[in-house]
Amino acid sequence: MTISICAATRLALSRRGLLIGVGGLGLAATAGPAAARQTTPHSLADFYAHDGVNGVALSPSGERIAIIRELYERGARRAVLDVLDAANPSAPPKRSLIGDVDCEFMEWASDERVLVRVALGGRARTERTSARSLGSTTSGAVISRRMVSIDSETGGAVVLFDNEPQRMRTTRDLGAIVDLLHDDPDHVLMIAPTQARRIAALYKVNIITGRAQELERGDFDTVGWQTRNGVPVLRYDMNRAGNAFEIMARAPGERQWTFVRRVRVTEAPEFEFISTTERDDVILVSARQEDEDVQSIREFDLKTRAYGPPIASRAGADVAGGLTDNRGLYLGAAYWNDRLEYDFAVPELAPHHRAMNRFFDNECNVRLVGVDRARNRFIAYVTGPREPGAWYLYDRAARSFDNLTPRTALQANRLGNGEALEVTTRDGATIRAYLTAPPGGAPGPLIVMPHGGPEVRDVLGWDRTAQALATEGWWVLQPNFRGSGGFGRAFASAGWRRWGDRMQEDVEDAVAHAVQARGLDAGKVAIMGASYGGYAALMGAILRPDLYKAAVAICGVFDLPDMLAYELRDDRSSDNEVFRFWTRRIGDPSSDRAALERASPRRRAGDVRCPVMLVHGADDGIVPVFQSRRMKEALDQAGRPVDYVEIRGAGHADWEDGVELDLMTQYIELFRRVFA
Repeated sequence: MTISICAATRLALSRRGLLIGVGGLGLAATAGPAAARQTTPHSLADFYAHDGVNGVALSPSGERIAIIRELYERGARRAVLDVLDAANPSAPPKRSLIGDVDCEFMEWASDERVLVRVALGGRARTERTSARSLGSTTSGAVISRRMVSIDSETGGAVVLFDNEPQRMRTTRDLGAIVDLLHDDPDHVLMIAPTQARRIAALYKVNIITGRAQELERGDFDTVGWQTRNGVPVLRYDMNRAGNAFEIMARAPGERQWTFVRRVRVTEAPEFEFISTTERDDVILVSARQEDEDVQSIREFDLKTRAYGPPIASRAGADVAGGLTDNRGLYLGAAYWNDRLEYDFAVPELAPHHRAMNRFFDNECNVRLVGVDRARNRFIAYVTGPREPGAWYLYDRAARSFDNLTPRTALQANRLGNGEALEVTTRDGATIRAYLTAPPGGAPGPLIVMPHGGPEVRDVLGWDRTAQALATEGWWVLQPNFRGSGGFGRAFASAGWRRWGDRMQEDVEDAVAHAVQARGLDAGKVAIMGASYGGYAALMGAILRPDLYKAAVAICGVFDLPDMLAYELRDDRSSDNEVFRFWTRRIGDPSSDRAALERASPRRRAGDVRCPVMLVHGADDGIVPVFQSRRMKEALDQAGRPVDYVEIRGAGHADWEDGVELDLMTQYIELFRRVFA
């Protein structure tokens, strides 16, 4: 089978340069003039320009495609909804004006209406307020979120809950969808607080009139539900600290909720809903049992609360989520190797996904984000080391693959290549690391970026920070040290209670490998990271003053005993589960205090020899800002060079792009100075 592409698609694809044709389920394309013309690296500001597209979605029938765009004319912003004919996506779209709002989410509620969640109050503008502080003007804060239902034919719109003026005045967030109710095209299920008691409730909302009917109330700490055909089967109750929630279950026909398990709020949850099944009392979840190494997809019986055996599992890899069709039925499991992969439960889909990957010369991550009822048309969101994001339409029957729209104006041929490295550590273990080259690939300095978590992982994909640094002529290394997540519990636990030694040594071994493999300048290496990566940056500066010429630490942990004491004070669970989670991974202050103090950068500030930059959000709820404030005080007292930036109104590295651009400018100035 050969898949054809139209002339317009070839032109859109020309920004990638020559794409290699492949046989079988393959695609062929020719290089366009843009690839040959533009070779100058992007400016730093290019990476922080507003995205031109905020989302793409496929209608349930697969006949239409919705695209949310942000247009700027004479300095004024307006969001628009474009609706395309999926049978002829290059034809002019039907366009509806949304307005000067941030569009955060978009989905088809039916074949006729599109739901768009908007943030009112405008995009926050940033200003430099002092040498120590960055912040947003109060006029730029988000005031409220609303869900708007738009008729895709006429552009007519209604705000859901709009018939309740008191609720609209007093409720900040009215934009949370729970269930699209595929068998009821006129309604959706949403979460909103009750007006009297201000606790979360589940509402059935008419997407044509905006009117809502209360169906069920949660507890005082309820934050969400999962449903099956409109019937709640899982409920999520958050603890007071906001760092863990209890999962409750209820089978259809039952009245009482029962406890299933307590889960930390984290980037990689240990229990996650995947999909419903054909059986009313059984759902699919992602979970790991106590005696298992990897997280797998398995059945969960809502009546017995029993787990079934894994139905999708890989050795040495935690499942990264599930793929479902338009009705929420399970199609397969997603995994991260170096790139995104699927194990399909519907085998005939596998060759089509392989064809999409071959189209990009197996360089990109092809995530399937939309599947129609017939499983004929797919929306793929494509990213990669040199691809900041683009949406494609894959049509099985038409044998076509159309580039619908890029997310940004960044061009692949002006970005650096990325590659995977297999690193052998000093004790004989093997870890994966990812190396981004500067455009052109000339040897030069190296920036090391340990990830946060630490039980998350980096992948061979798009990383804006890495590419922004690479445009300076620097190489960027992202190691998955032992203690990282995604590779199974054995790999993660190899870093438990090894903060400050094995985890740091793995980073150092990855640096040595990259320097030798690519002939880089071993005398010009710097380190930066956020959260755990901020800790690793400062600890690296302490342990290897001969290696690192500068360290940037963002929202980092710098005093382990103080951090564990904070977790204990903040842990309001009956058995201190969150605190125990961290003592298993970092150490127990009652028995390991000396080791914890040795592994705390604040306690060893006098060992720092290189310039340091500390950055922290003043309202960080994950790592309290006092960690950075006290680290700065310790460095000042030791007479070590440090620049400290505190960002008002920001949390855990969640500030606006304008602030990030200002910060990145400062990081680059520091690195230029030490590399000079």
